[in-house]
Amino acid sequence: MQTRPLGRTDMHITPIGLGAWAIGGIRGEFSWGSQDDQTSIATIKRALSLGINWIDTAPIYGLGHSEEIVGQAIKGREKPYIFTKCSLLWNNEGRTYHSLKAASIEHEVEASLKRLDIETIDLYQIHWPDPDPEIEESWSKLVELKRQGKICHIGVSNFNVEQLRRAEKIAPVETLQPPYSLIHPHAEKEILPHSHEHDIGVIVYSPMASGLLSGNMTKERIERMPADDWRKKDPEFHEPRLSRNLELASLLGEIGYPHNVPAGVVAIAWTLRNPAVTGAIIGSRSPAQIEEMIIASEFRLSNSEARQIEVFLAEHPG
Repeated sequence: MQTRPLGRTDMHITPIGLGAWAIGGIRGEFSWGSQDDQTSIATIKRALSLGINWIDTAPIYGLGHSEEIVGQAIKGREKPYIFTKCSLLWNNEGRTYHSLKAASIEHEVEASLKRLDIETIDLYQIHWPDPDPEIEESWSKLVELKRQGKICHIGVSNFNVEQLRRAEKIAPVETLQPPYSLIHPHAEKEILPHSHEHDIGVIVYSPMASGLLSGNMTKERIERMPADDWRKKDPEFHEPRLSRNLELASLLGEIGYPHNVPAGVVAIAWTLRNPAVTGAIIGSRSPAQIEEMIIASEFRLSNSEARQIEVFLAEHPG
């Protein structure tokens, strides 16, 4: 699988990476529902065997469980790039809270290293810029951790341009992880142009909009989702948004059909068309899912196919 340089880092990553949110299981407020650990490990191993060379996780995914599973899956084999995050924590009741205090981040990085069972984190990202007044303190701490060798590269997630500029006054922002999909294309307005101009490596999350554009989502399936699946509360999974989103997924399926690829691959390819985007995070819960989506690393939309999507978006604004 071909790789691309990730911004100003020395890393060359595959166009798609494995997202490890769902494999965190049912722990915490941001669960995707129950998940079998052995299936998760098999999924990670399958992704790596197919050529994917990076995994994106975070402590909050399953309250540390996602990182633990990633650590188990990569043990004893050539290590892929491991990307994880800080700033989202939980209390004894499993309730989430934010902190960007230096002391908190010091504790978080040590905990992540232990759960992942690695000596150095390839990319450490501020998960959310919250609390905003603590951005400078947290970014300074990441610079220090990089200097100490505990992390190789530093980046941010969910930052706006103004917040990026504040961080850049202290040290260069090497990577950015924004949400970006046909349902949430807002990054195109400022974030992606700014990142492209300043050579910030961009890896986008939720290119299939949490499964809405996978081609496998239906109203009936959404109704059957367990109560502990966070998507049950997402407005995009409810009317009046849902019908429009499923119609968009249907169009992507029609575009993919002659190429024998599912709607989700078309959705991912659309994000990778943007010159600012280096890679897209693909969440998978089974080997079969990653096998179905691996073609997204190579599939490219034609200009006429991209135009079909543009026409739909113009006629059905979000």
